[in-house]
Amino acid sequence: MALPTEPVTLNVAQIEELNQKLSKLRHDVNNHLMLITTAVELIRLKPENGERMLTMLGEQPQRIGAAITQFSGALESALHITRA
Repeated sequence: MALPTEPVTLNVAQIEELNQKLSKLRHDVNNHLMLITTAVELIRLKPENGERMLTMLGEQPQRIGAAITQFSGALESALHITRA
């Protein structure tokens, strides 16, 4: 990872955009975590739905990772951080 060699300045619009993306990240991660919690509770209440709930549980880590990767890319771009 290569950091910028000069100071990086963000204007208000860029900060607002990053803040919106951060807000979306928080929202997305919270939603995926809620799905995990809900699936666990449904498995406890209705074990016959376990297979379907396990499938949904298995999808959530990838979705959380994708949301984090998307925000990380936007943040790195705004701060002129490059991957070597």
